[in-house]
Amino acid sequence: MRRIGIADTASAAQASADHALHTRRHRAGRPGRDGLKPVWYLPVATGLAAAGVALPVVLVYSATGQPHPFLCALTATAGWLLVQAARRRFDQRRLGESRRILPVLQDWLILLGLLALTRTVLDESSDPQIALLALLSAPVVTAAGRLLLNQHLVESRREAHAVHRVLVVGEPGAADLVVGQLAARTDHAYVAVGVVPVGEGTPTCGVPEAARLGAVAPDAPRWDAGALLGAARETGAELVLIVPGQRLSGARLRQLAWALHEAGLPLAVLPGVVEVAERRMRLSVTAGLAMVHIAPPLRRGPQLVLKTVLDRLGAALGLVLLSPLFAAIAIAVKSTSPGPVFHRQTRLGRDAEPFTMWKFRSMVRDAEEQRAELTAVNEHEGPLFKIRRDPRVTRVGELLRRSSLDELPQLINVLRGDMSLVGPRPPLPEEAARYTETERRRLAVRPGMTGLWQVSGRSDLSWDETVALDLRYVDNWSIGDDVGVLARTVRAVVDGRGAY
Repeated sequence: MRRIGIADTASAAQASADHALHTRRHRAGRPGRDGLKPVWYLPVATGLAAAGVALPVVLVYSATGQPHPFLCALTATAGWLLVQAARRRFDQRRLGESRRILPVLQDWLILLGLLALTRTVLDESSDPQIALLALLSAPVVTAAGRLLLNQHLVESRREAHAVHRVLVVGEPGAADLVVGQLAARTDHAYVAVGVVPVGEGTPTCGVPEAARLGAVAPDAPRWDAGALLGAARETGAELVLIVPGQRLSGARLRQLAWALHEAGLPLAVLPGVVEVAERRMRLSVTAGLAMVHIAPPLRRGPQLVLKTVLDRLGAALGLVLLSPLFAAIAIAVKSTSPGPVFHRQTRLGRDAEPFTMWKFRSMVRDAEEQRAELTAVNEHEGPLFKIRRDPRVTRVGELLRRSSLDELPQLINVLRGDMSLVGPRPPLPEEAARYTETERRRLAVRPGMTGLWQVSGRSDLSWDETVALDLRYVDNWSIGDDVGVLARTVRAVVDGRGAY
Protein backbone atom coordinates (compact mmCIF):
# COMPACT_ATOMS: atom_id res chain seq x y z
CA MET A 1 0.00 0.00 0.00
CA ARG A 2 1.40 3.40 -0.97
CA ARG A 3 -0.03 6.82 -0.20
CA ILE A 4 -0.52 9.63 -2.68
CA GLY A 5 2.35 11.99 -2.20
CA ILE A 6 5.14 9.41 -2.17
CA ALA A 7 7.57 10.53 -4.82
CA ASP A 8 9.10 7.22 -5.81
CA THR A 9 6.98 6.90 -8.96
CA ALA A 10 5.23 10.27 -9.14
CA SER A 11 7.76 12.06 -11.33
CA ALA A 12 8.15 9.08 -13.65
CA ALA A 13 4.39 8.64 -13.95
CA GLN A 14 4.00 12.34 -14.74
CA ALA A 15 6.73 12.29 -17.38
CA SER A 16 5.33 9.25 -19.16
CA ALA A 17 1.80 10.64 -18.93
CA ASP A 18 2.28 13.98 -20.71
CA HIS A 19 1.78 12.71 -24.26
CA ALA A 20 -1.03 10.34 -23.33
CA LEU A 21 -2.77 13.11 -21.39
CA HIS A 22 -2.62 15.53 -24.32
CA THR A 23 -3.95 12.89 -26.74
CA ARG A 24 -6.80 11.68 -24.54
CA ARG A 25 -7.84 15.18 -23.46
CA HIS A 26 -7.77 16.48 -27.05
CA ARG A 27 -9.82 13.60 -28.40
CA ALA A 28 -12.23 13.62 -25.46
CA GLY A 29 -13.15 17.16 -26.45
CA ARG A 30 -14.55 16.01 -29.77
CA PRO A 31 -18.34 15.67 -30.11
CA GLY A 32 -19.97 12.29 -29.71
CA ARG A 33 -17.56 10.96 -27.05
CA ASP A 34 -20.09 10.61 -24.20
CA GLY A 35 -18.60 7.66 -22.37
CA LEU A 36 -20.98 5.08 -23.79
CA LYS A 37 -19.60 1.73 -24.87
CA PRO A 38 -20.42 0.35 -28.34
CA VAL A 39 -23.96 -1.06 -28.58
CA TRP A 40 -22.65 -4.32 -30.02
CA TYR A 41 -20.94 -5.33 -26.76
CA LEU A 42 -24.10 -6.82 -25.27
CA PRO A 43 -25.21 -8.91 -28.29
CA VAL A 44 -21.66 -10.17 -28.81
CA ALA A 45 -21.27 -11.12 -25.14
CA THR A 46 -24.65 -12.89 -24.97
CA GLY A 47 -24.26 -14.44 -28.43
CA LEU A 48 -20.87 -15.97 -27.68
CA ALA A 49 -22.05 -17.20 -24.28
CA ALA A 50 -25.08 -18.84 -25.88
CA ALA A 51 -23.13 -20.32 -28.78
CA GLY A 52 -20.53 -21.75 -26.38
CA VAL A 53 -23.27 -23.89 -24.82
CA ALA A 54 -25.89 -24.52 -27.49
CA LEU A 55 -23.68 -25.70 -30.37
CA PRO A 56 -21.48 -28.11 -28.37
CA VAL A 57 -24.49 -29.63 -26.58
CA VAL A 58 -26.36 -30.23 -29.86
CA LEU A 59 -23.27 -31.64 -31.60
CA VAL A 60 -22.08 -33.86 -28.73
CA TYR A 61 -25.56 -35.13 -27.86
CA SER A 62 -26.37 -35.88 -31.52
CA ALA A 63 -23.03 -37.60 -32.14
CA THR A 64 -23.38 -39.82 -29.05
CA GLY A 65 -27.08 -40.62 -29.47
CA GLN A 66 -28.24 -38.86 -26.31
CA PRO A 67 -31.99 -38.08 -26.03
CA HIS A 68 -33.50 -34.62 -26.65
CA PRO A 69 -30.36 -32.82 -27.91
CA PHE A 70 -32.17 -29.59 -28.87
CA LEU A 71 -34.23 -29.40 -25.68
CA CYS A 72 -31.14 -30.04 -23.56
CA ALA A 73 -29.22 -27.40 -25.50
CA LEU A 74 -32.03 -24.89 -24.99
CA THR A 75 -32.20 -25.62 -21.25
CA ALA A 76 -28.44 -25.41 -20.75
CA THR A 77 -28.18 -22.20 -22.78
CA ALA A 78 -31.01 -20.55 -20.87
CA GLY A 79 -29.41 -21.60 -17.59
CA TRP A 80 -26.01 -20.23 -18.63
CA LEU A 81 -27.44 -16.87 -19.65
CA LEU A 82 -29.58 -16.64 -16.50
CA VAL A 83 -26.61 -17.36 -14.23
CA GLN A 84 -24.54 -14.63 -15.88
CA ALA A 85 -27.44 -12.17 -15.89
CA ALA A 86 -28.12 -12.84 -12.20
CA ARG A 87 -24.44 -12.18 -11.44
CA ARG A 88 -24.63 -8.96 -13.50
CA ARG A 89 -22.06 -10.03 -16.09
CA PHE A 90 -24.05 -8.27 -18.84
CA ASP A 91 -24.36 -4.90 -17.09
CA GLN A 92 -23.28 -2.01 -19.28
CA ARG A 93 -20.78 -0.86 -16.65
CA ARG A 94 -19.10 -4.28 -16.53
CA LEU A 95 -19.00 -5.27 -20.20
CA GLY A 96 -15.41 -5.30 -21.41
CA GLU A 97 -14.01 -4.16 -18.07
CA SER A 98 -12.45 -7.44 -16.97
CA ARG A 99 -10.33 -10.19 -18.46
CA ARG A 100 -10.32 -12.33 -15.32
CA ILE A 101 -10.94 -16.04 -15.80
CA LEU A 102 -11.95 -17.00 -12.25
CA PRO A 103 -15.44 -15.36 -12.34
CA VAL A 104 -16.24 -17.35 -15.51
CA LEU A 105 -15.30 -20.59 -13.75
CA GLN A 106 -17.42 -19.63 -10.75
CA ASP A 107 -20.42 -19.01 -13.04
CA TRP A 108 -19.81 -22.35 -14.74
CA LEU A 109 -19.80 -24.27 -11.45
CA ILE A 110 -23.10 -22.63 -10.53
CA LEU A 111 -24.49 -23.70 -13.91
CA LEU A 112 -23.41 -27.30 -13.31
CA GLY A 113 -25.17 -27.28 -9.95
CA LEU A 114 -28.39 -25.88 -11.41
CA LEU A 115 -28.39 -28.36 -14.29
CA ALA A 116 -27.72 -31.24 -11.90
CA LEU A 117 -30.72 -30.17 -9.84
CA THR A 118 -32.88 -29.77 -12.95
CA ARG A 119 -31.77 -33.18 -14.18
CA THR A 120 -32.81 -34.79 -10.87
CA VAL A 121 -36.20 -33.06 -10.79
CA LEU A 122 -37.05 -33.91 -14.41
CA ASP A 123 -35.48 -37.39 -14.27
CA GLU A 124 -33.45 -36.62 -17.41
CA SER A 125 -31.69 -39.72 -18.74
CA SER A 126 -28.65 -38.49 -20.68
CA ASP A 127 -25.17 -39.69 -19.67
CA PRO A 128 -23.73 -37.27 -17.03
CA GLN A 129 -20.19 -37.62 -18.43
CA ILE A 130 -21.41 -36.75 -21.92
CA ALA A 131 -23.28 -33.76 -20.52
CA LEU A 132 -20.16 -32.54 -18.73
CA LEU A 133 -18.08 -32.98 -21.89
CA ALA A 134 -20.61 -30.95 -23.88
CA LEU A 135 -20.47 -28.12 -21.34
CA LEU A 136 -16.67 -27.84 -21.17
CA SER A 137 -16.57 -25.27 -23.97
CA ALA A 138 -18.97 -22.88 -22.20
CA PRO A 139 -16.39 -21.17 -19.93
CA VAL A 140 -13.74 -21.23 -22.66
CA VAL A 141 -15.87 -19.47 -25.29
CA THR A 142 -17.32 -17.04 -22.75
CA ALA A 143 -13.88 -16.13 -21.39
CA ALA A 144 -12.58 -15.67 -24.94
CA GLY A 145 -15.48 -13.30 -25.62
CA ARG A 146 -14.67 -11.26 -22.53
CA LEU A 147 -11.01 -11.05 -23.54
CA LEU A 148 -12.10 -9.83 -26.98
CA LEU A 149 -14.33 -7.12 -25.52
CA ASN A 150 -11.68 -6.08 -23.01
CA GLN A 151 -9.03 -5.77 -25.71
CA HIS A 152 -11.36 -3.70 -27.88
CA LEU A 153 -12.28 -1.47 -24.94
CA VAL A 154 -8.63 -0.88 -24.01
CA GLU A 155 -7.82 0.05 -27.62
CA SER A 156 -10.88 2.33 -27.77
CA ARG A 157 -9.88 4.15 -24.61
CA ARG A 158 -6.45 4.82 -26.02
CA GLU A 159 -8.32 6.82 -28.65
CA ALA A 160 -10.54 8.44 -25.97
CA HIS A 161 -13.68 6.47 -26.85
CA ALA A 162 -15.93 5.22 -24.03
CA VAL A 163 -14.33 7.60 -21.52
CA HIS A 164 -15.87 9.93 -18.94
CA ARG A 165 -14.79 13.57 -18.56
CA VAL A 166 -13.45 14.23 -15.07
CA LEU A 167 -12.91 17.47 -13.18
CA VAL A 168 -10.14 17.07 -10.57
CA VAL A 169 -10.33 19.17 -7.40
CA GLY A 170 -7.48 19.36 -4.89
CA GLU A 171 -4.31 21.07 -3.80
CA PRO A 172 -1.98 21.60 -6.81
CA GLY A 173 0.56 18.89 -5.98
CA ALA A 174 -2.06 16.24 -5.23
CA ALA A 175 -4.10 17.19 -8.30
CA ASP A 176 -0.99 16.89 -10.51
CA LEU A 177 -0.31 13.41 -9.20
CA VAL A 178 -3.90 12.26 -9.77
CA VAL A 179 -4.00 13.63 -13.31
CA GLY A 180 -0.66 12.01 -14.06
CA GLN A 181 -1.86 8.66 -12.69
CA LEU A 182 -5.03 8.82 -14.82
CA ALA A 183 -3.10 9.78 -17.95
CA ALA A 184 -0.31 7.23 -17.54
CA ARG A 185 -2.73 4.33 -18.05
CA THR A 186 -5.59 3.69 -20.46
CA ASP A 187 -7.19 0.69 -18.76
CA HIS A 188 -9.87 2.89 -17.14
CA ALA A 189 -12.79 5.09 -18.18
CA TYR A 190 -11.64 8.52 -17.01
CA VAL A 191 -9.89 11.44 -18.71
CA ALA A 192 -9.14 14.68 -16.85
CA VAL A 193 -10.51 17.71 -18.71
CA GLY A 194 -10.01 20.33 -16.02
CA VAL A 195 -8.41 21.05 -12.67
CA VAL A 196 -9.71 23.16 -9.79
CA PRO A 197 -6.68 23.84 -7.55
CA VAL A 198 -7.27 24.64 -3.89
CA GLY A 199 -5.07 27.31 -2.31
CA GLU A 200 -1.82 28.74 -3.65
CA GLY A 201 0.34 27.20 -6.34
CA THR A 202 -0.05 26.38 -10.01
CA PRO A 203 -0.72 22.86 -11.30
CA THR A 204 1.88 21.61 -13.76
CA CYS A 205 -0.06 18.66 -15.21
CA GLY A 206 -1.02 20.49 -18.41
CA VAL A 207 -4.77 20.27 -17.85
CA PRO A 208 -6.62 23.63 -18.03
CA GLU A 209 -7.34 25.35 -14.73
CA ALA A 210 -11.13 25.64 -14.79
CA ALA A 211 -11.51 27.54 -11.49
CA ARG A 212 -9.74 28.01 -8.17
CA LEU A 213 -10.87 27.58 -4.57
CA GLY A 214 -9.31 29.63 -1.79
CA ALA A 215 -6.99 28.15 0.81
CA VAL A 216 -9.64 28.72 3.48
CA ALA A 217 -13.32 27.85 3.22
CA PRO A 218 -15.35 31.02 2.67
CA ASP A 219 -17.97 32.19 5.14
CA ALA A 220 -20.59 31.67 2.45
CA PRO A 221 -20.17 28.10 1.13
CA ARG A 222 -22.14 29.09 -1.97
CA TRP A 223 -19.00 30.78 -3.30
CA ASP A 224 -17.12 27.45 -3.36
CA ALA A 225 -20.14 25.68 -4.83
CA GLY A 226 -20.68 28.31 -7.52
CA ALA A 227 -17.04 28.19 -8.65
CA LEU A 228 -17.04 24.39 -8.78
CA LEU A 229 -20.37 24.09 -10.61
CA GLY A 230 -19.28 26.74 -13.09
CA ALA A 231 -16.05 24.82 -13.77
CA ALA A 232 -18.00 21.61 -14.27
CA ARG A 233 -20.33 23.28 -16.78
CA GLU A 234 -17.44 24.91 -18.64
CA THR A 235 -15.49 21.66 -19.04
CA GLY A 236 -18.53 19.43 -19.61
CA ALA A 237 -17.40 17.22 -16.73
CA GLU A 238 -19.40 14.06 -16.07
CA LEU A 239 -17.70 13.39 -12.73
CA VAL A 240 -16.07 15.56 -10.07
CA LEU A 241 -13.08 13.83 -8.47
CA ILE A 242 -12.02 15.39 -5.16
CA VAL A 243 -8.64 14.83 -3.55
CA PRO A 244 -9.00 15.57 0.20
CA GLY A 245 -6.24 17.49 1.93
CA GLN A 246 -5.47 20.06 4.59
CA ARG A 247 -7.43 22.73 2.69
CA LEU A 248 -10.32 20.40 1.87
CA SER A 249 -11.52 19.38 5.33
CA GLY A 250 -14.50 17.16 6.00
CA ALA A 251 -16.87 20.08 6.60
CA ARG A 252 -15.84 21.86 3.38
CA LEU A 253 -16.04 18.65 1.40
CA ARG A 254 -19.53 18.06 2.78
CA GLN A 255 -20.72 21.45 1.53
CA LEU A 256 -19.30 20.75 -1.91
CA ALA A 257 -20.97 17.33 -1.99
CA TRP A 258 -24.36 18.90 -1.20
CA ALA A 259 -23.99 21.38 -4.05
CA LEU A 260 -22.85 18.78 -6.57
CA HIS A 261 -25.61 16.33 -5.72
CA GLU A 262 -28.28 19.01 -5.92
CA ALA A 263 -26.97 19.86 -9.39
CA GLY A 264 -27.09 16.20 -10.40
CA LEU A 265 -23.32 15.82 -10.78
CA PRO A 266 -21.68 12.56 -9.63
CA LEU A 267 -18.94 12.92 -7.01
CA ALA A 268 -16.00 10.66 -6.17
CA VAL A 269 -13.52 11.14 -3.33
CA LEU A 270 -10.05 9.59 -3.44
CA PRO A 271 -9.18 7.69 -0.25
CA GLY A 272 -5.48 8.50 -0.64
CA VAL A 273 -4.10 5.10 -1.63
CA VAL A 274 -3.06 3.78 -5.03
CA GLU A 275 -2.55 0.37 -6.67
CA VAL A 276 -4.88 -1.48 -4.29
CA ALA A 277 -7.18 -4.05 -5.91
CA GLU A 278 -10.88 -3.50 -5.35
CA ARG A 279 -11.28 -6.91 -3.73
CA ARG A 280 -8.90 -5.86 -0.94
CA MET A 281 -11.00 -2.84 0.07
CA ARG A 282 -14.11 -2.63 2.26
CA LEU A 283 -16.01 0.52 3.18
CA SER A 284 -17.52 1.14 6.61
CA VAL A 285 -18.88 4.13 8.51
CA THR A 286 -18.07 4.53 12.22
CA ALA A 287 -19.11 7.54 14.32
CA GLY A 288 -19.96 9.37 11.11
CA LEU A 289 -16.48 8.72 9.68
CA ALA A 290 -16.14 6.89 6.36
CA MET A 291 -13.29 4.38 6.53
CA VAL A 292 -11.72 2.22 3.84
CA HIS A 293 -10.44 -1.08 5.24
CA ILE A 294 -7.58 -2.57 3.19
CA ALA A 295 -6.87 -6.27 3.49
CA PRO A 296 -3.20 -7.31 3.53
CA PRO A 297 -1.65 -8.92 0.44
CA LEU A 298 -1.85 -12.70 0.19
CA ARG A 299 1.26 -14.13 1.83
CA ARG A 300 -0.21 -17.33 3.30
CA GLY A 301 -3.36 -19.40 3.21
CA PRO A 302 -5.18 -21.66 0.71
CA GLN A 303 -4.51 -19.51 -2.36
CA LEU A 304 -0.76 -19.59 -1.76
CA VAL A 305 -0.88 -23.37 -1.29
CA LEU A 306 -2.89 -23.72 -4.49
CA LYS A 307 -0.43 -21.49 -6.34
CA THR A 308 2.48 -23.66 -5.20
CA VAL A 309 0.71 -26.87 -6.24
CA LEU A 310 -0.23 -25.46 -9.65
CA ASP A 311 3.34 -24.20 -10.15
CA ARG A 312 4.87 -27.60 -9.46
CA LEU A 313 2.29 -29.52 -11.53
CA GLY A 314 2.52 -27.05 -14.42
CA ALA A 315 6.33 -27.16 -14.41
CA ALA A 316 6.43 -30.97 -14.30
CA LEU A 317 3.89 -31.26 -17.12
CA GLY A 318 5.72 -28.64 -19.17
CA LEU A 319 9.07 -30.40 -18.82
CA VAL A 320 7.56 -33.70 -19.98
CA LEU A 321 5.60 -32.27 -22.92
CA LEU A 322 8.40 -29.95 -24.07
CA SER A 323 11.24 -32.45 -23.80
CA PRO A 324 11.49 -32.92 -27.62
CA LEU A 325 11.69 -29.13 -28.02
CA PHE A 326 14.36 -28.98 -25.31
CA ALA A 327 16.42 -31.52 -27.26
CA ALA A 328 16.07 -29.61 -30.54
CA ILE A 329 17.07 -26.29 -28.94
CA ALA A 330 20.02 -27.92 -27.19
CA ILE A 331 21.31 -29.29 -30.50
CA ALA A 332 20.86 -25.89 -32.18
CA VAL A 333 22.71 -24.03 -29.42
CA LYS A 334 25.56 -26.52 -29.23
CA SER A 335 26.09 -26.84 -32.97
CA THR A 336 26.12 -23.10 -33.78
CA SER A 337 28.44 -21.66 -31.15
CA PRO A 338 31.06 -22.99 -28.76
CA GLY A 339 30.13 -23.26 -25.11
CA PRO A 340 27.59 -25.01 -22.86
CA VAL A 341 23.94 -25.50 -23.79
CA PHE A 342 22.64 -23.92 -20.60
CA HIS A 343 23.50 -20.60 -19.02
CA ARG A 344 23.39 -20.65 -15.23
CA GLN A 345 23.22 -17.39 -13.34
CA THR A 346 22.83 -16.43 -9.69
CA ARG A 347 19.58 -14.54 -9.13
CA LEU A 348 17.67 -13.44 -6.05
CA GLY A 349 14.34 -15.00 -5.15
CA ARG A 350 11.82 -14.37 -2.41
CA ASP A 351 13.27 -12.44 0.54
CA ALA A 352 16.49 -11.93 -1.48
CA GLU A 353 17.39 -15.63 -1.24
CA PRO A 354 19.99 -16.45 -3.94
CA PHE A 355 19.41 -19.34 -6.33
CA THR A 356 20.81 -20.58 -9.64
CA MET A 357 18.54 -19.72 -12.56
CA TRP A 358 18.68 -21.83 -15.74
CA LYS A 359 18.33 -20.56 -19.31
CA PHE A 360 19.33 -21.78 -22.74
CA ARG A 361 22.54 -19.99 -23.65
CA SER A 362 21.76 -17.18 -26.10
CA MET A 363 25.09 -15.34 -25.95
CA VAL A 364 28.72 -16.08 -26.66
CA ARG A 365 30.63 -18.04 -24.03
CA ASP A 366 32.46 -15.04 -22.51
CA ALA A 367 29.41 -12.72 -22.44
CA GLU A 368 29.78 -11.91 -18.73
CA GLU A 369 33.39 -10.80 -19.20
CA GLN A 370 32.34 -8.51 -22.09
CA ARG A 371 29.58 -6.82 -20.12
CA ALA A 372 31.91 -4.33 -18.43
CA GLU A 373 33.02 -3.06 -21.83
CA LEU A 374 29.38 -2.42 -22.87
CA THR A 375 28.24 -0.54 -19.77
CA ALA A 376 28.55 2.79 -21.56
CA VAL A 377 26.00 1.77 -24.22
CA ASN A 378 23.36 0.45 -21.80
CA GLU A 379 19.95 1.50 -23.16
CA HIS A 380 17.96 0.97 -19.97
CA GLU A 381 17.78 3.32 -17.01
CA GLY A 382 17.82 2.05 -13.45
CA PRO A 383 19.75 -1.03 -12.37
CA LEU A 384 18.80 -3.10 -15.44
CA PHE A 385 21.32 -3.73 -18.22
CA LYS A 386 19.73 -4.03 -21.67
CA ILE A 387 20.95 -3.38 -25.22
CA ARG A 388 18.53 -3.74 -28.12
CA ARG A 389 21.23 -5.04 -30.48
CA ASP A 390 23.57 -6.71 -28.03
CA PRO A 391 26.68 -7.87 -29.95
CA ARG A 392 27.11 -10.81 -27.56
CA VAL A 393 23.86 -12.50 -28.71
CA THR A 394 24.31 -15.38 -31.15
CA ARG A 395 22.12 -15.96 -34.22
CA VAL A 396 20.28 -18.81 -32.56
CA GLY A 397 20.19 -16.80 -29.35
CA GLU A 398 18.44 -13.92 -31.11
CA LEU A 399 15.68 -16.28 -32.24
CA LEU A 400 15.42 -17.84 -28.79
CA ARG A 401 15.11 -14.44 -27.13
CA ARG A 402 12.56 -13.16 -29.62
CA SER A 403 10.38 -16.21 -29.00
CA SER A 404 11.23 -16.44 -25.26
CA LEU A 405 12.31 -20.04 -25.76
CA ASP A 406 15.53 -19.33 -23.89
CA GLU A 407 13.43 -19.03 -20.71
CA LEU A 408 12.01 -22.58 -20.86
CA PRO A 409 14.67 -24.21 -18.60
CA GLN A 410 13.32 -22.05 -15.78
CA LEU A 411 10.63 -24.71 -15.48
CA ILE A 412 13.34 -26.54 -13.54
CA ASN A 413 13.51 -23.61 -11.12
CA VAL A 414 9.72 -23.63 -10.77
CA LEU A 415 9.75 -27.37 -10.06
CA ARG A 416 12.45 -26.83 -7.41
CA GLY A 417 10.44 -24.05 -5.77
CA ASP A 418 12.94 -21.25 -6.54
CA MET A 419 10.47 -19.55 -8.89
CA SER A 420 6.79 -19.42 -9.75
CA LEU A 421 5.09 -19.55 -13.13
CA VAL A 422 3.87 -15.96 -12.57
CA GLY A 423 5.66 -13.23 -10.61
CA PRO A 424 8.22 -10.42 -10.90
CA ARG A 425 11.42 -11.14 -12.79
CA PRO A 426 14.31 -12.30 -10.54
CA PRO A 427 17.07 -9.67 -10.31
CA LEU A 428 20.81 -10.12 -10.32
CA PRO A 429 22.47 -9.53 -6.92
CA GLU A 430 24.26 -6.42 -8.23
CA GLU A 431 20.95 -5.03 -9.50
CA ALA A 432 19.21 -5.65 -6.17
CA ALA A 433 22.08 -3.98 -4.32
CA ARG A 434 21.02 -0.70 -5.98
CA TYR A 435 17.34 -1.05 -5.08
CA THR A 436 15.55 1.57 -3.04
CA GLU A 437 13.38 0.44 -0.14
CA THR A 438 10.33 0.62 -2.40
CA GLU A 439 11.98 -1.43 -5.15
CA ARG A 440 13.04 -4.11 -2.67
CA ARG A 441 9.36 -4.93 -2.17
CA ARG A 442 9.58 -6.77 -5.50
CA LEU A 443 11.39 -9.49 -3.54
CA ALA A 444 8.44 -10.14 -1.20
CA VAL A 445 7.13 -12.97 -3.41
CA ARG A 446 8.71 -15.72 -5.49
CA PRO A 447 9.90 -14.43 -8.90
CA GLY A 448 8.16 -15.74 -11.99
CA MET A 449 8.85 -16.98 -15.49
CA THR A 450 6.23 -14.51 -16.72
CA GLY A 451 4.34 -11.64 -15.19
CA LEU A 452 2.79 -8.24 -15.78
CA TRP A 453 6.18 -7.03 -17.02
CA GLN A 454 6.28 -9.58 -19.84
CA VAL A 455 2.68 -9.10 -21.01
CA SER A 456 2.93 -5.29 -20.90
CA GLY A 457 5.92 -4.59 -23.13
CA ARG A 458 8.96 -6.24 -21.49
CA SER A 459 12.19 -4.40 -22.24
CA ASP A 460 10.35 -1.54 -23.96
CA LEU A 461 9.10 -0.43 -20.53
CA SER A 462 10.99 2.08 -18.43
CA TRP A 463 12.43 0.99 -15.11
CA ASP A 464 9.78 2.94 -13.19
CA GLU A 465 7.00 1.31 -15.23
CA THR A 466 8.52 -2.11 -14.56
CA VAL A 467 8.67 -1.45 -10.82
CA ALA A 468 5.10 -0.13 -10.78
CA LEU A 469 3.83 -3.29 -12.51
CA ASP A 470 5.78 -5.58 -10.19
CA LEU A 471 4.53 -3.77 -7.07
CA ARG A 472 0.96 -3.98 -8.35
CA TYR A 473 1.41 -7.74 -8.70
CA VAL A 474 3.15 -8.19 -5.31
CA ASP A 475 0.36 -6.38 -3.47
CA ASN A 476 -2.68 -7.66 -5.39
CA TRP A 477 -1.94 -11.10 -6.87
CA SER A 478 -4.56 -13.83 -6.95
CA ILE A 479 -4.94 -17.21 -8.63
CA GLY A 480 -7.45 -15.75 -11.08
CA ASP A 481 -5.04 -12.98 -12.06
CA ASP A 482 -2.24 -15.53 -12.50
CA VAL A 483 -4.39 -17.50 -14.93
CA GLY A 484 -5.09 -14.29 -16.84
CA VAL A 485 -1.38 -13.43 -17.06
CA LEU A 486 -0.55 -16.92 -18.33
CA ALA A 487 -3.21 -16.55 -21.03
CA ARG A 488 -1.87 -13.13 -22.06
CA THR A 489 1.70 -14.49 -22.10
CA VAL A 490 0.91 -16.58 -25.18
CA ARG A 491 0.03 -13.45 -27.13
CA ALA A 492 3.07 -11.57 -25.79
CA VAL A 493 5.39 -14.39 -26.88
CA VAL A 494 3.83 -14.55 -30.36
CA ASP A 495 4.00 -10.76 -30.66
CA GLY A 496 7.64 -10.63 -29.55
CA ARG A 497 7.39 -6.93 -28.69
CA GLY A 498 10.06 -5.80 -26.24
CA ALA A 499 11.93 -9.12 -26.30
CA TYR A 500 15.68 -8.59 -26.76
